[in-house]
Amino acid sequence: MTNPPEPYTERISALRSDLVAQGARVREMVERSFDSIFARDVGVAQTVIEADDEVDRVDLQVEQDAVNILYDVSRATAGLTSDSLRELLVCVKVNNELERIADAAGAVAERVIELGDRTTPFPETTRVITNSVVGIVRDAIGAFARFDAERAKVVLRSEDAVLKFSDKIFRSTEQRVADGRMEPDVAFHLHHIVHQCELVADHCTNIAEQVIYAATGVVVRHTGGDWIELDTPKPKPDGD
Repeated sequence: MTNPPEPYTERISALRSDLVAQGARVREMVERSFDSIFARDVGVAQTVIEADDEVDRVDLQVEQDAVNILYDVSRATAGLTSDSLRELLVCVKVNNELERIADAAGAVAERVIELGDRTTPFPETTRVITNSVVGIVRDAIGAFARFDAERAKVVLRSEDAVLKFSDKIFRSTEQRVADGRMEPDVAFHLHHIVHQCELVADHCTNIAEQVIYAATGVVVRHTGGDWIELDTPKPKPDGD
Protein backbone atom coordinates (compact mmCIF):
# COMPACT_ATOMS: atom_id res chain seq x y z
CA MET A 1 0.00 0.00 0.00
CA THR A 2 1.36 3.42 -0.96
CA ASN A 3 1.66 5.95 1.83
CA PRO A 4 0.34 9.45 1.17
CA PRO A 5 3.07 11.76 -0.19
CA GLU A 6 2.20 14.73 2.04
CA PRO A 7 4.75 13.99 4.81
CA TYR A 8 7.50 13.74 2.20
CA THR A 9 6.56 16.92 0.40
CA GLU A 10 6.54 18.69 3.77
CA ARG A 11 10.03 17.38 4.50
CA ILE A 12 11.23 18.54 1.08
CA SER A 13 9.71 21.95 1.73
CA ALA A 14 11.50 22.12 5.09
CA LEU A 15 14.76 21.11 3.39
CA ARG A 16 14.33 23.90 0.89
CA SER A 17 13.70 26.38 3.72
CA ASP A 18 16.93 25.26 5.36
CA LEU A 19 18.73 25.93 2.09
CA VAL A 20 17.23 29.41 1.81
CA ALA A 21 18.62 30.14 5.28
CA GLN A 22 21.93 28.65 4.21
CA GLY A 23 21.85 30.94 1.19
CA ALA A 24 21.41 33.98 3.41
CA ARG A 25 24.36 32.80 5.52
CA VAL A 26 26.54 32.36 2.44
CA ARG A 27 25.48 35.70 0.97
CA GLU A 28 26.54 37.42 4.21
CA MET A 29 29.91 35.69 3.98
CA VAL A 30 30.37 36.97 0.43
CA GLU A 31 29.39 40.51 1.39
CA ARG A 32 31.67 40.59 4.43
CA SER A 33 34.61 39.11 2.55
CA PHE A 34 34.24 41.78 -0.14
CA ASP A 35 33.88 44.53 2.46
CA SER A 36 37.11 43.38 4.07
CA ILE A 37 38.93 43.87 0.75
CA PHE A 38 38.39 47.61 0.71
CA ALA A 39 38.62 48.14 4.47
CA ARG A 40 41.67 45.84 4.61
CA ASP A 41 40.07 44.59 7.80
CA VAL A 42 41.80 41.39 8.89
CA GLY A 43 39.35 40.93 11.77
CA VAL A 44 36.33 40.84 9.46
CA ALA A 45 38.18 38.50 7.11
CA GLN A 46 38.84 36.14 10.00
CA THR A 47 35.13 36.03 10.91
CA VAL A 48 34.34 35.01 7.31
CA ILE A 49 36.75 32.10 7.54
CA GLU A 50 35.27 31.03 10.88
CA ALA A 51 31.71 31.25 9.49
CA ASP A 52 32.59 28.57 6.93
CA ASP A 53 32.45 25.95 9.69
CA GLU A 54 28.71 26.52 10.15
CA VAL A 55 28.14 26.40 6.38
CA ASP A 56 29.98 23.07 6.23
CA ARG A 57 27.89 21.72 9.12
CA VAL A 58 24.60 22.68 7.45
CA ASP A 59 25.88 21.37 4.11
CA LEU A 60 26.39 17.91 5.59
CA GLN A 61 23.05 18.04 7.41
CA VAL A 62 21.12 18.98 4.27
CA GLU A 63 22.80 16.21 2.32
CA GLN A 64 21.96 13.68 5.04
CA ASP A 65 18.35 14.89 5.24
CA ALA A 66 17.98 14.49 1.48
CA VAL A 67 19.42 10.97 1.62
CA ASN A 68 17.03 10.13 4.48
CA ILE A 69 14.04 11.32 2.47
CA LEU A 70 15.05 9.24 -0.55
CA TYR A 71 15.64 6.23 1.69
CA ASP A 72 12.25 6.59 3.38
CA VAL A 73 10.52 7.08 0.03
CA SER A 74 12.12 3.93 -1.37
CA ARG A 75 11.00 1.92 1.65
CA ALA A 76 7.47 3.29 1.70
CA THR A 77 7.05 3.48 -2.10
CA ALA A 78 5.39 6.87 -1.59
CA GLY A 79 3.70 8.30 -4.63
CA LEU A 80 5.80 11.43 -4.99
CA THR A 81 5.15 13.48 -8.10
CA SER A 82 7.86 14.19 -10.62
CA ASP A 83 7.79 17.82 -9.48
CA SER A 84 8.56 16.81 -5.88
CA LEU A 85 11.39 14.52 -6.92
CA ARG A 86 12.82 17.24 -9.15
CA GLU A 87 12.63 19.71 -6.27
CA LEU A 88 14.49 17.31 -3.98
CA LEU A 89 17.26 16.71 -6.52
CA VAL A 90 17.60 20.45 -7.10
CA CYS A 91 17.96 21.00 -3.34
CA VAL A 92 20.88 18.57 -3.26
CA LYS A 93 22.62 20.33 -6.15
CA VAL A 94 22.00 23.85 -4.82
CA ASN A 95 23.33 22.78 -1.44
CA ASN A 96 26.61 21.88 -3.11
CA GLU A 97 26.81 25.19 -4.98
CA LEU A 98 26.21 27.20 -1.80
CA GLU A 99 29.01 25.36 -0.03
CA ARG A 100 31.38 26.22 -2.88
CA ILE A 101 30.35 29.88 -2.80
CA ALA A 102 31.16 29.91 0.90
CA ASP A 103 34.57 28.41 0.10
CA ALA A 104 35.19 31.22 -2.40
CA ALA A 105 34.27 33.84 0.20
CA GLY A 106 36.70 32.21 2.60
CA ALA A 107 39.43 32.27 -0.05
CA VAL A 108 38.90 36.01 -0.54
CA ALA A 109 39.13 36.55 3.22
CA GLU A 110 42.40 34.62 3.34
CA ARG A 111 43.88 36.94 0.69
CA VAL A 112 42.85 39.98 2.72
CA ILE A 113 44.66 38.55 5.72
CA GLU A 114 47.76 37.91 3.63
CA LEU A 115 47.67 41.50 2.32
CA GLY A 116 47.89 42.68 5.91
CA ASP A 117 48.44 46.42 6.28
CA ARG A 118 49.35 47.07 2.65
CA THR A 119 47.05 49.82 1.39
CA THR A 120 47.90 49.84 -2.30
CA PRO A 121 44.63 50.92 -4.00
CA PHE A 122 42.88 48.49 -6.32
CA PRO A 123 41.35 49.55 -9.66
CA GLU A 124 37.92 51.16 -9.22
CA THR A 125 36.38 48.32 -11.23
CA THR A 126 37.17 46.02 -8.29
CA ARG A 127 34.36 47.65 -6.34
CA VAL A 128 32.08 47.30 -9.36
CA ILE A 129 32.72 43.57 -9.75
CA THR A 130 32.24 42.81 -6.05
CA ASN A 131 28.97 44.75 -5.96
CA SER A 132 27.83 42.92 -9.09
CA VAL A 133 28.65 39.53 -7.59
CA VAL A 134 26.80 40.34 -4.37
CA GLY A 135 23.76 41.21 -6.51
CA ILE A 136 24.08 37.96 -8.44
CA VAL A 137 24.26 35.94 -5.21
CA ARG A 138 21.19 37.76 -3.90
CA ASP A 139 19.25 37.09 -7.11
CA ALA A 140 20.29 33.43 -7.25
CA ILE A 141 19.16 32.79 -3.68
CA GLY A 142 15.97 34.78 -4.20
CA ALA A 143 15.19 32.82 -7.36
CA PHE A 144 15.72 29.55 -5.50
CA ALA A 145 13.53 30.62 -2.59
CA ARG A 146 10.56 31.14 -4.91
CA PHE A 147 11.58 28.93 -7.85
CA ASP A 148 11.42 32.10 -9.93
CA ALA A 149 12.59 31.19 -13.43
CA GLU A 150 12.58 34.80 -14.68
CA ARG A 151 14.83 35.98 -11.87
CA ALA A 152 17.07 32.99 -12.52
CA LYS A 153 17.43 34.09 -16.14
CA VAL A 154 18.63 37.49 -14.90
CA VAL A 155 21.41 35.64 -13.06
CA LEU A 156 22.41 33.84 -16.26
CA ARG A 157 22.64 37.10 -18.18
CA SER A 158 24.71 38.74 -15.43
CA GLU A 159 27.67 36.36 -15.59
CA ASP A 160 29.03 37.89 -18.82
CA ALA A 161 29.23 41.31 -17.15
CA VAL A 162 31.37 39.83 -14.36
CA LEU A 163 33.77 38.35 -16.91
CA LYS A 164 34.06 41.70 -18.68
CA PHE A 165 34.78 43.46 -15.39
CA SER A 166 37.44 40.90 -14.50
CA ASP A 167 39.14 41.35 -17.86
CA LYS A 168 39.22 45.11 -17.32
CA ILE A 169 40.73 44.65 -13.85
CA PHE A 170 43.41 42.28 -15.15
CA ARG A 171 44.42 44.76 -17.86
CA SER A 172 44.50 47.64 -15.39
CA THR A 173 46.55 45.60 -12.94
CA GLU A 174 49.14 44.75 -15.57
CA GLN A 175 49.52 48.44 -16.38
CA ARG A 176 49.82 49.40 -12.70
CA VAL A 177 52.54 46.82 -12.13
CA ALA A 178 54.37 47.97 -15.26
CA ASP A 179 54.45 51.63 -14.20
CA GLY A 180 55.18 50.90 -10.54
CA ARG A 181 51.83 51.85 -8.99
CA MET A 182 51.22 48.32 -7.71
CA GLU A 183 53.57 45.75 -6.24
CA PRO A 184 53.60 42.39 -8.04
CA ASP A 185 52.56 40.45 -4.91
CA VAL A 186 49.58 42.79 -4.38
CA ALA A 187 48.61 42.22 -8.01
CA PHE A 188 48.84 38.47 -7.42
CA HIS A 189 46.41 38.69 -4.51
CA LEU A 190 44.04 40.88 -6.52
CA HIS A 191 44.05 38.41 -9.41
CA HIS A 192 43.12 35.64 -6.97
CA ILE A 193 40.30 37.73 -5.49
CA VAL A 194 38.88 38.49 -8.94
CA HIS A 195 39.11 34.82 -9.86
CA GLN A 196 37.02 33.98 -6.79
CA CYS A 197 34.46 36.55 -7.97
CA GLU A 198 34.26 34.68 -11.27
CA LEU A 199 33.81 31.38 -9.42
CA VAL A 200 31.00 32.77 -7.27
CA ALA A 201 29.20 34.04 -10.37
CA ASP A 202 29.65 30.65 -12.03
CA HIS A 203 28.21 28.81 -9.02
CA CYS A 204 25.27 31.23 -9.04
CA THR A 205 24.56 30.43 -12.69
CA ASN A 206 24.56 26.76 -11.75
CA ILE A 207 21.93 27.53 -9.11
CA ALA A 208 19.95 29.51 -11.69
CA GLU A 209 20.05 26.57 -14.10
CA GLN A 210 18.63 24.31 -11.39
CA VAL A 211 15.90 26.82 -10.51
CA ILE A 212 14.79 27.00 -14.15
CA TYR A 213 14.78 23.21 -14.30
CA ALA A 214 12.76 22.91 -11.10
CA ALA A 215 10.28 25.60 -12.10
CA THR A 216 9.77 24.66 -15.74
CA GLY A 217 11.41 21.29 -16.41
CA VAL A 218 13.59 23.00 -19.04
CA VAL A 219 17.35 22.38 -19.10
CA VAL A 220 19.51 25.37 -20.06
CA ARG A 221 23.21 25.37 -20.91
CA HIS A 222 25.79 27.98 -21.91
CA THR A 223 26.85 27.28 -25.49
CA GLY A 224 28.51 29.51 -28.07
CA GLY A 225 28.41 32.54 -25.81
CA ASP A 226 24.66 32.29 -25.18
CA TRP A 227 22.20 30.42 -22.98
CA ILE A 228 20.07 27.90 -24.84
CA GLU A 229 17.23 25.58 -23.88
CA LEU A 230 17.89 21.92 -24.58
CA ASP A 231 15.39 19.36 -25.75
CA THR A 232 14.95 16.79 -23.01
CA PRO A 233 13.38 13.35 -23.34
CA LYS A 234 9.84 12.99 -22.07
CA PRO A 235 9.19 10.42 -19.37
CA LYS A 236 7.97 7.08 -20.70
CA PRO A 237 4.42 6.04 -19.84
CA ASP A 238 4.13 3.52 -17.00
CA GLY A 239 4.68 -0.01 -18.17
CA ASP A 240 7.11 0.83 -20.99
